[in-house]
Amino acid sequence: MPGESKRKTTMLNGFWNRTRAALAAGLLLAAMGAAPSVAQAVRVMVNGEPITDNQVAQRVRLFAIEGNNAGTNGAISQLIDEALMVQEAKRMGVTVSSAQIDAAYLQVARNIKVSKEVLDQMMQRQGIGIETLRDRLEASIAWNSVVENAVAPQVQISDLELEQQAAARAQASESFDYILKEIIFVAPGGQGASGRVGQANSYRSAFAGCDSAVELSLNYTDAAVVDVGRRHATQLPDAIAGELAGMNVGGITKPRVTDRGVSMLAVCEKAQANDLTFIKGEIRREAGQGAMETAADKHLADLRARAKIVYN
Repeated sequence: MPGESKRKTTMLNGFWNRTRAALAAGLLLAAMGAAPSVAQAVRVMVNGEPITDNQVAQRVRLFAIEGNNAGTNGAISQLIDEALMVQEAKRMGVTVSSAQIDAAYLQVARNIKVSKEVLDQMMQRQGIGIETLRDRLEASIAWNSVVENAVAPQVQISDLELEQQAAARAQASESFDYILKEIIFVAPGGQGASGRVGQANSYRSAFAGCDSAVELSLNYTDAAVVDVGRRHATQLPDAIAGELAGMNVGGITKPRVTDRGVSMLAVCEKAQANDLTFIKGEIRREAGQGAMETAADKHLADLRARAKIVYN
């Protein structure tokens, strides 16, 4: 269903954004001299694929500039996980292009506000080959595809649980449905808005209901009445929802300065409506993200448990 697809895409974007952000952490530390190269002895075999001493040493250096103290054992563990991620992606027919890795590498540079060339130099001064970071990015991109195709379809969230959590989270001010009009005293970019607050308060004092809102606005220069339409309280900022909850039909909120000028909302209709759709959407995204990460971790743990891993 379109809604389900959008939900999974949102969760996956969050999953990948956090992964990519983690890759950029710590890369702005001061440069140190390059260390000598390490012999290409095989440290671990993962389903027949070698992980060399040099790869481990390079990953440890990458850890160091990220502030990660996991050391050699942590580097080996991460490299094993990445080998499994890429192997699983290949098994599923997923390939990662050089263009995808290039784009991810460029995004890491942007995250720490440097150019790709400067990032290259930072890595080289630390004695870290560029391929070390590119290999990690390839594994992350590949794993994101695995999660999308193999893990996401298994993530289910109970509608009953959503209803219960949404009901518990809902505030009294969120149980109303409104039809609203917005009255704007125009001040583009907020320029001169303070001078228009007095006019807005004058309008508010004379306001006699939505039916005469437009006619009343004609007494003021650059005042506009906009039909907002139907809104549930959960679709409104908390402060406005709280103010509207205490009003009857025909009420109008206090003036608020916005980037368009001075704004007020008038209540044209108001009804009790325990619509939890908006709150359920937020909970679904939060719970779905957590469930996605848990399922992805379990899938990787299962791959590791079944893998043939030989340490030298």
